[in-house]
Amino acid sequence: MVTSTHQDDRQILRELARRVRDIAADPDMDRRRELWTRHNDLEPTRPMVLCFPEGCWPQLVSDVHCRCHDPQLRQWELQLRSTLFTHEQLCDDQVAQPWFDLPWRLQVGGYGVDVPYTFGENRGSYVWDAPINDLARDFDKLHFRQLYVDREGTQRDLQRANDLFGDLLPARLHWRPWWTVGMTWEAAKIIGLEGLMLAMMDQPQEVHRLMSFLRDDHLHFLDWFEQQGLLTSNNTYECLGSGGVGYTSQLPGDDVSDGPARLDELWGFAESQETVGISPQMFDEFVLPYQLPLMEKFGLNYYGCCEELEQRIDLVLKHVPHLRRVSVSPKADQRALAEKLGGRYVYCRKADPVPVCVEFDEDLIRADIRHTLEAAGGSPLDIILKDTHTVQNEPSRLGRWVRIAREEVDRYMEGPRS
Repeated sequence: MVTSTHQDDRQILRELARRVRDIAADPDMDRRRELWTRHNDLEPTRPMVLCFPEGCWPQLVSDVHCRCHDPQLRQWELQLRSTLFTHEQLCDDQVAQPWFDLPWRLQVGGYGVDVPYTFGENRGSYVWDAPINDLARDFDKLHFRQLYVDREGTQRDLQRANDLFGDLLPARLHWRPWWTVGMTWEAAKIIGLEGLMLAMMDQPQEVHRLMSFLRDDHLHFLDWFEQQGLLTSNNTYECLGSGGVGYTSQLPGDDVSDGPARLDELWGFAESQETVGISPQMFDEFVLPYQLPLMEKFGLNYYGCCEELEQRIDLVLKHVPHLRRVSVSPKADQRALAEKLGGRYVYCRKADPVPVCVEFDEDLIRADIRHTLEAAGGSPLDIILKDTHTVQNEPSRLGRWVRIAREEVDRYMEGPRS
């Protein structure tokens, strides 16, 4: 017997699912798919505009906006409301889907040492004490992460979603089980950021040993997901790497495919934000060689996030296999990177979030976007707003940024190019 509360939850979810379905049916979504495919294939297109709220989502859509009583259904409600906010309020170049995507129920173990985080009051900040202070003494404490998938529980989730609203928005298993294969984030967790920097000077062979261990663990991690048949195509609508959309004709898979996919059919992504302060020579010794075997497994690759790549871009372009997208961080030398990329890669510009997050400054926003358009010089270009950890409780700021960016793109496309 269905309780009244469950029936209320069902109606809430069905109405949200109906709205998502209607947005996904808009013919403009097909046009966006085609545009992204050409864009990532390096064909001429207009610059693409994306906005990922990230840390400021609680100021846009949060649990307080949800009405479902059941905890799991409340999470699904939040997922649907976030999708609706993206397409009704942001109005960027993201693509809505006629699906409700669910992840596998998964457990990923640790490396054998606890990393005790102490979190700040908000915004996700934290500190931690590195569990290993002496690599030579404590290395044997480390072991590969243990992996487990709950297939029965996952199928129950899928069945429940489809029973509730699958006739409107079919549920499917579609997910990405990792973000980066960069590994320096994991190294810093284990021995600390300062410890990692010092060890490169004081214990270089132990750093090589640690990075070899992390490389081998990540290789095992990737292979396990492929062998278990848990991978789905990311040649789709979902956020790619440090910002972007993955459509391309040069990888198999599409929006309808729900797996299993192979690693060489996917986009890969790596970065090394934690080591931005080391020299190119040290990056070439301690970081990049360990990332390359991982990136070799993927069909196309995306490199970089918030680190400034100018000093290491030659190494990235020379060695990273199947490279297609390169991050251009907010403080990067945009002209220098554009010259190096030469239109042979997608120029993934991360717009400066400060004029959006502090005092909304339209003049600074326009100046930032104009500089990007001029510096990129006709390269395949994404303009991406991310790392927005607050909008000062003014959700409309993000939609305003998108409108400004579109206006500047239109102005640039219509006028003479420098």
